[in-house]
Amino acid sequence: MEYIKRNMEEIFLTLNKQYPAILVTGPRQVGKTTMLQKLIHSEACKRNYVSLDDLNDRALAKSDPAMFFQIHKPPILIDEIQYAPELFTYIKIYVDKNQHAGDFWMTGSQLFKLMNGVQESLAGRVAILQLSPFSQQEIYSSYVGAFSLDVNVLAERQKVISPVSAPEIYRRIFLGGMPALVSKKYQERDIFYSSYISTYIERDVRDLSGNIDSLKFLNFITAVAARASQMVNFKGIADDCDIDQTTAKSWLRILEALGIIFYLHPYSNNVLKRTVKTPKLYFYDTGLVCYLTKWSSSETAMNGAMNGALLENYTVSEIQKSYQNVGKESYLYYYRDKDAREIDLLMEGDGQLHPIEVKKTATPEKRIISNFSVIEKSPLRRGTGAVLCLSEKLGAFDNENLIVPIPLI
Repeated sequence: MEYIKRNMEEIFLTLNKQYPAILVTGPRQVGKTTMLQKLIHSEACKRNYVSLDDLNDRALAKSDPAMFFQIHKPPILIDEIQYAPELFTYIKIYVDKNQHAGDFWMTGSQLFKLMNGVQESLAGRVAILQLSPFSQQEIYSSYVGAFSLDVNVLAERQKVISPVSAPEIYRRIFLGGMPALVSKKYQERDIFYSSYISTYIERDVRDLSGNIDSLKFLNFITAVAARASQMVNFKGIADDCDIDQTTAKSWLRILEALGIIFYLHPYSNNVLKRTVKTPKLYFYDTGLVCYLTKWSSSETAMNGAMNGALLENYTVSEIQKSYQNVGKESYLYYYRDKDAREIDLLMEGDGQLHPIEVKKTATPEKRIISNFSVIEKSPLRRGTGAVLCLSEKLGAFDNENLIVPIPLI
């Protein structure tokens, strides 16, 4: 199986020269360990490796951290460190004493448990990165960089990226970004996702919230997937799967902590007071959404009732991943006010607000951007806007509003 280079490698190696500890978080099976083991092979030093999925190593780490580090000496890669938060204090002591960059590489897939220990013990000593399923940059191009609406950057990107048809975009949406499927290690997509949900997601939810009803949980995550790219409706989700709203909120928090879903919060400020307060929900992996919502092929997904929601989820998650993979914070929001005027995405940066619409069309009309004017009341300057769509080449409505093919993200 050929290794697919991760865009995060560059920022990881940069941070490795600066920080004594680096923590890579993210869902299970997205390639955290694979990436770090690949980087170990290119290191000059010999780095030890230990996985806390091993119950003997986990028991020792929890009961006797001092002995654990006598056996497993730095430099070291510790996999699934959330299973033994007892190690954090000992890592802090070691780091403070030795002050040596790159001693501790760690992975973890349960952000809840991880962050408490990290913030208490390793504040200022650890760099934290989040790895998600493969991005389209990683699978289909060699480009590395956070998405930008700089027309010069987009024009350069267009030179090295071939035009992509609508059926191909939906093939990518349907495939998703899980390494085992992208690399063709596993060919049976339905069996992979079914096992992934029961073996990893459900197990982690049970680990974090106590005993759960497997059938209710499957109905729950299916109800969540059916609402991808929509404002969160806790009551609707709870009613769909016969659970109470408190449980629905708890399970959603866990899915977010596991790196399965993320939210876009509504943009508001003192001037724009009539905006809604509810966040919109997205999945990091559109392949999982297609599986849960029972689309049998990319063709049926492209022509089905969710085609717009799937395209929006794919686009927003690709932008999000483009920032994560270079270690940058993404400042992404959406806009919706009490008059139902909506903008799919707002990107904030350098004192500017960039309005973006996502549309399943190759020839967008200018009326699509009519709502962009609402943000002119914002204290931030209105930056370049765009329609991200199925157009095969970069274009523009005028000098403030671009037409951008989705593969250029």
